Amino acid sequence: MVNEHLHLAVALDGAGWHPAAWREPAARPDELFAPGYWADLARTAERGLLDFVAFEDTFGIQAGLLGTAPSERTDQVSGRLDALLVASFVAPLTRRIGLVPTVTVTHTEPFHVATATATLDHTSRGRGGWQPRVSGRAAEAALVGRRTVPEISRDDFTDGRLPPALSELFAEAGDVIEVVRALWDSWEDDAEIRDVTTRRFIDRDRLHHVDFSGRFFSVRGPSITPRPPQGQPVVAVLAHRAEPYELAARGADLVFLTPDGPGSPDAPGVLDGVRRAVEATGGRAEPLRVFGDLVVVLDTPGEPGRDRLQRMDRAAGAPIASDAAVFAGSAAELADLLADWQELGFHGARLRPAVLPDDLDRIVDDLVPHLQRRGVFRTAYPADGGLRGLLGLPTDVPNRYAASA
Repeated sequence: MVNEHLHLAVALDGAGWHPAAWREPAARPDELFAPGYWADLARTAERGLLDFVAFEDTFGIQAGLLGTAPSERTDQVSGRLDALLVASFVAPLTRRIGLVPTVTVTHTEPFHVATATATLDHTSRGRGGWQPRVSGRAAEAALVGRRTVPEISRDDFTDGRLPPALSELFAEAGDVIEVVRALWDSWEDDAEIRDVTTRRFIDRDRLHHVDFSGRFFSVRGPSITPRPPQGQPVVAVLAHRAEPYELAARGADLVFLTPDGPGSPDAPGVLDGVRRAVEATGGRAEPLRVFGDLVVVLDTPGEPGRDRLQRMDRAAGAPIASDAAVFAGSAAELADLLADWQELGFHGARLRPAVLPDDLDRIVDDLVPHLQRRGVFRTAYPADGGLRGLLGLPTDVPNRYAASA
């Protein structure tokens, strides 16, 4: 059954998701570490009425796919700005689009994650979200030195399951999501009184200890940041296998899937995997929003997308390696693919522009009009509702502690 309309987002990474992107004529490699670059991209996405822009991040310098040796090449972009800080900078420079940075939870304290993501929701006035990421690389653990992570190779991935060490990290990520959500609720919505006449700024009875104690950490609370405007900012999980599917089913609002990527089943297969995970975890009060992830190389006025991809692959010395499938072609062909995904049950797509700003411009100026003419994409942002409202999630989220109080 077709959804009322298709949701559309973009994931931004450096000069684009293709390793040769920074050498393209319109690329801005000298601005990758400048705030204006990211603000320009976010405003372009907002001009296209997209649901949100996601900011990619990792704990270490860019590397290959998990299970492969880190690249030591010097002809590709290395280094990045902190995604959560970039999103917080972009927040007051945009008005309606959602902002979803990646936050690595393996080496970051849950309390800090909760306050930082709540702050993003405040600075964006209810447009914040985040994507928790697990750090499964020994080299990244060595950057902090507080724990060890065994080196993982491709041979460790068997029978569709994760290696035990990585499975443990996903279990820890589940606890992080649980604690972050509890800390967001640790302030009731009316905890701040701000009454000068009675000299009461805050009602201490409306602040609550979360008192979480688990296998990996303990957190007492409350948070130091008042409850976010959305109550519960959007939590998104990128999932390729059973354990991440279960993580999304238990704690996320939104899951990014990679149909037809390396080692992934077809689109119906990944949807079935998520459905089984939801059933195995006891079901949900609200349906899990499902987006398909796709690297896109679109036709430009002077060059077909397939030719662009082949040319950039030659420049990089090898075909692009990605956990998601790579699409090369016209905006009309991409619209057909997204319509097929929608028929299968996907709520939307998170597109990864191969080259910035080229492919982002083509998404906004070519793909969006195609979808609008088909009547499957919005022609204006709704009046209110923040990111949760854009995604069709409940906007009146009850506070767990207010109910018990």
